[in-house]
This record gives sequence, structure tokens and C-alpha cells, in this order.
Amino acid sequence: MKFGVIPSYQNAPVETAEYATGFGRLVEKLGFESVWPVEHVVMPAEYRSAYPYDPSGRMPIPDAAIPDPLIWNTWVAAAAQHLLLGTAISILPQRNPVVFAKTLASLDVLSGGRVVLGAGIGWLREEAEAVGTNFANRGRRIDEYIQAMRTLWNDPVASFKGEFVHFEAVKCSPRPTRSIPIHIGGHSDAAARRAGRLGDGFLPLGAGPAELARLRSVMADAAREAGRDPDTIEITCVGPANRETAQAYADVGVDRLIVASHEPDLAAVERVLGPFSESVIGALGSS
Repeated sequence: MKFGVIPSYQNAPVETAEYATGFGRLVEKLGFESVWPVEHVVMPAEYRSAYPYDPSGRMPIPDAAIPDPLIWNTWVAAAAQHLLLGTAISILPQRNPVVFAKTLASLDVLSGGRVVLGAGIGWLREEAEAVGTNFANRGRRIDEYIQAMRTLWNDPVASFKGEFVHFEAVKCSPRPTRSIPIHIGGHSDAAARRAGRLGDGFLPLGAGPAELARLRSVMADAAREAGRDPDTIEITCVGPANRETAQAYADVGVDRLIVASHEPDLAAVERVLGPFSESVIGALGSS
């Protein structure tokens, strides 16, 4: 099993260069394979949308500084030489896919091929409206955006014509070191089906081992219907940093566990995640 980590948005100065670079160096030293910053462009002061990953329906970090995850990852990439640079998750329907493809490719080349895109449709209607996007059709748009970005990454001269995206005979350079892996995030059957059809990975947010089995079955059925091998789709789950959770996910064949840091500074990160590294990553970890 591989292990990733989300920085501590609740308590730490995630937005500072010192924290970003120090966090990257530290978690790489502790044996983590990847970092997974989150994304919200804006947080409304008041919102009616229900946050799907907490019984309260409220996001646990409404006032936290949340830097753009790709810019944050550039600092990590420069400080840590081997960490994969994930996102948990980028809200793809809020992005311009042509511009975003260029940004991702640039970071991938500069980092030596370390970008992994965790992408989802988003849950916060008020944010989508503030960005100027249509919340209602975000599912159709993410499907098309994924295909358009891969066309730009894979084709030296790229053309694409869809419902939302259209370009003809363009060159997007630099092209990434490979077609950047896209892991579909979400807890719904629709997200599982999207991962089966289009994903290099599936990030079933909020799913414990029991719920994971059902979502994985939905994903696998969709993959087979699309002529794909579901065993090639990597499964990444999010859970607390303890051996019981890691072992439970390992037992059901999860490829990666992402744990969240809650510590206010880097010294506390090392005190908490150091023992986890020794007892769990050392025993269950793989490259």
C-alpha cells in the first residue's frame, strides 16, 4: 500500500512558503509517497449546499486559507524530490480545461513527471456560481473536460469538438511526461461510474471498507462496459492515521491511503506521523 497525506488546513499556516516546503521535505522523509492539497476557490460566508462528508452538512474548515493546490504543489516539488503531487480534489468543472491542461503539463514537466490529478464535480453550488460556472451541468462538463485535456496532452497537434470545448489544430507545449493520471473523486454511484469509464484511479471520498465494496463494484461494471480492465484503475481512500484503518483498507485491496494532518506546526507533524511511519508505513508501505 502507498500512503499520501493532506496538510493541516484547520490548524497550520498552510499558505506560507515555509510550511509548504517544510511539510514536503518532512513527509517525504517519513516515507509518504504523495501529498494531496485540497481546493476551494472561494468559500461563501453563508451557503445552503450540504457538505457531503460530515453529518452536520457543514465544511469543517470554512475559514481556513486554502491556497491553489497546483501553486502550492510547485513549492513542494522544489523542496521534495520524489513526492507525487496530487489534488484532493480539483473541482474540474470550475476550470477552463485548455488553460488547466497547460498548467498541469507545466508542473508535470518541471517536477519530472510527478503530477496526479484528483478531480471531482464539486458540491458547493454557491462557489460554482461565484466562479461563473453552471452547477447543473457539471457532470457532463467534467466528462468532456477530461477527454479534451487528454487530447491536448497526447496529440502533438490537437483538435477537439464537443458540447462545451472546441479547438482546432492547436499545439499545447510543453506536453507532460505522460498522459497525467486522473483519479475521479466522489462518493456517489455517478462518480464510481465516471471512474470506471474515464479514470486512471478512483478516490471514493468518505467511503469506509463496507461502502467501498459496493462503489468498487459499480466502478468495475462501468469499466467493463467501456471495454476497460477495472483492475488497472487504482483505488485511493482517505482515513485516519492508524494501523487499524490502514490494515482494513489493505485487506480489501486499496492501493493508497491518504491521511490528514491536523497538527499546528511541523514539529507536531513529526511527533504524530513519525510513529505512524515507523509502525504502519514501514510494515504495509510499498513504492
